[in-house]
Amino acid sequence: MEVYSSENEQREVLVRFFADNGKALVIGVVIGIAALVGWRYWHNHQNDAMMASSASWQQVNTALTSDANQQGVDAAQKFADVNNNNYGALTSMDLARFYVDKGDFAAAEKQLEKALTQTKEDNLRSLINIRLARVQIQAQNVDGALKTLGNITHEGWSALVEDARGDAQVIKGNNQAAREAYDKALKANPPQALQALLRMKLNNLSS
Repeated sequence: MEVYSSENEQREVLVRFFADNGKALVIGVVIGIAALVGWRYWHNHQNDAMMASSASWQQVNTALTSDANQQGVDAAQKFADVNNNNYGALTSMDLARFYVDKGDFAAAEKQLEKALTQTKEDNLRSLINIRLARVQIQAQNVDGALKTLGNITHEGWSALVEDARGDAQVIKGNNQAAREAYDKALKANPPQALQALLRMKLNNLSS
């Protein structure tokens, strides 16, 4: 490292440095400021967009659940198509429930598969997979349901996962595997209502 003998020499070096590199420094500062301003704008825009999505989702959800006519279904589908986020995923889940009520399990499964592509939230993806497995069980696609349940690794959902896995095994006629799944579900300390249901299922297997 050079050692400068006087303040004047140091000042001359700084002057030459800024003369040679001043433009680059200014450009760098401008770019840095622009990036900061751009990030803040994007962040605020994201917040505004999510608030708008939330308000729109509430309207669509109300229309779909309270008076589910074709117009409400079309509006929900349009919302889900243009919102590739958690609100879009929730809408796809609502549409799946609508189709389950109609007995159209293929359409419900399609909506839930779409919902999985619209969110990266682990808990929401776990819930979607559980619902997808339930739809597959109702459609007698038991192997598909078991595969779907295998995609859920979050411990917080283990009781519901094992409950669904037990139901799938019952349909396959594998009562021992079903009993093991129900036992695991009970050991996960689920809510009392689910505990009662699981004990009833175990009793039915014993009879």
